[in-house]
Amino acid sequence: MTAPESPFPADPDRHEIGSMLVERDIAAYVAGDWSRVADDFVDHAEFLAVDARTRSNPDSWRLGRTLDGYRDAWLAGSARLRAQTSPEELGAALHDLTTLRDIEIRGDDAIAHKKFDGTVPQGDGGAARLDRQTLYLCRRVDGRWRIRGFVGYLPNVAQAQPPSPAGKQVPAGARQHATAGPYSPVLEVSTDRLVVISGQAALAPDGSVVGHDVEEQTRVTLENCRRQLATAGCDLADVVKVNIYLTDMAMWERFNAVYREVVPEPRPARTAVGTALLDGLLVEVEMWATRR
Repeated sequence: MTAPESPFPADPDRHEIGSMLVERDIAAYVAGDWSRVADDFVDHAEFLAVDARTRSNPDSWRLGRTLDGYRDAWLAGSARLRAQTSPEELGAALHDLTTLRDIEIRGDDAIAHKKFDGTVPQGDGGAARLDRQTLYLCRRVDGRWRIRGFVGYLPNVAQAQPPSPAGKQVPAGARQHATAGPYSPVLEVSTDRLVVISGQAALAPDGSVVGHDVEEQTRVTLENCRRQLATAGCDLADVVKVNIYLTDMAMWERFNAVYREVVPEPRPARTAVGTALLDGLLVEVEMWATRR
């Protein structure tokens, strides 16, 4: 079982949180070994869980299990699934259905959005459906990130309806040609606030170029865009206009393959230009976002 590439290669804090909540959690779950993740949690007395009970109305939410109770349920669930499928199949299925791309960090506190959308194979040949999300509250303690609580069993509303926090939608009559890429031809936007970020590229905090191909540079560039938007309280779902600059338009489809994975629908209106960029860079992206 090979873990997928981290979506945060240029951000040490988000990379650490993502590895803790996805790669390490799945590896421990598949092995049924709580000791691998026990140190990822704060002390029992500081831990707090909320059970959303798969309901979107907060009035129906309840206090969740204690950390010991969560551990016991985690181990029981792991044992049940491990009895029904091979470790390789279970690990692959959990990686396929798990998404963690949104992490907001403020000082030593963070909130991470972990979504589950897919199926886990069962011993009878069937499959169990997982369609929910968890909001993890994390804190940096003694130099490392730990889980201090979560809101679990939230309905995965992002799958039920496209996110539109900025009040953006594609008009009913809007059309585009058959070969159009991952963008909206027209967006109607209702907003109280406009956020514009300068062009971002595959640059580490020290200014060095990250990535040698367009796929890797695109992923790092979009993560840099996400981080800049977060400073103004926005995320990629709030973006309404994107300008893209490529050194070689022959890389356009490869860029789009990554863009489709990262940018949610309804996707922003877009413009793409072939041009020269700073030495070593293959792509640059500028974004405009709105918030109500």
